[in-house]
Amino acid sequence: MSALALVGWLLVGVPQPAMAQANLVTNGTFAVTGVNQSFQFGTYGGYTSSTSSLAGWSSPNGYNYVFVPSDVVATGNYGNLSLWSPASSPTSANGFTNASPTGGNFIAADGAFGTQAITQTISGLTVGATYRASFAWAGAQQSGFNGPTTDFWSVTFGTQTQTTSTVNVADKGFSGWMNQTFQYVASSSSQVLSFLATGTPSGVPPFALLANVSITQVPEPAGVSILLTGMMGLLLLAWRRRGPVVPAEHRVG
Repeated sequence: MSALALVGWLLVGVPQPAMAQANLVTNGTFAVTGVNQSFQFGTYGGYTSSTSSLAGWSSPNGYNYVFVPSDVVATGNYGNLSLWSPASSPTSANGFTNASPTGGNFIAADGAFGTQAITQTISGLTVGATYRASFAWAGAQQSGFNGPTTDFWSVTFGTQTQTTSTVNVADKGFSGWMNQTFQYVASSSSQVLSFLATGTPSGVPPFALLANVSITQVPEPAGVSILLTGMMGLLLLAWRRRGPVVPAEHRVG
């Protein structure tokens, strides 16, 4: 087989550009089937209700809420709760629409009271592979309270923790949605993904918002690079063996 033919044969085996990787997170949009009511997620303070669970996620003793766009007031252990927005208070023109960036559900977690991580176990991982955690987040404040607040998320996957920047939220404000991506290397085939909200100050409830969570594997380009380097070497070898091309007028015979 000639070097050029070999290169052609090898090209058939070159992996094609990776398609969109599957999201390994269950219910990354925090959907709740058949529920159009915002509610406290978890059992903080002994709270229980028929809608206190969230498929795929766990936070059994955290003061966290699931908000649906159709309901700006959530029910919970301490009564009703809402976030400053034009919908909850016409005087709060902060641009918050009580929906995720894609118009769906979102989590609201008090970062200074009853804090507990929101978690999910992710399985089917490849040890040593790199995974990308992506999500949307924002800072907001519980309506009925005043004063500037701060918020950030700590995101743990397995044994590695990374944090977002700290966002400053004005009195009765809303930071706007931000997109965040972190990368982690899997050390086990099954790892816990964890989101923990932290906010200040206490007493003027700072709420960190979370939406559209995904975990995808980062494609490994190394194998393709090695193969392409080898093919370039074969092409160079073939060119050298053929030698330089002699113009017809200079050929003998």
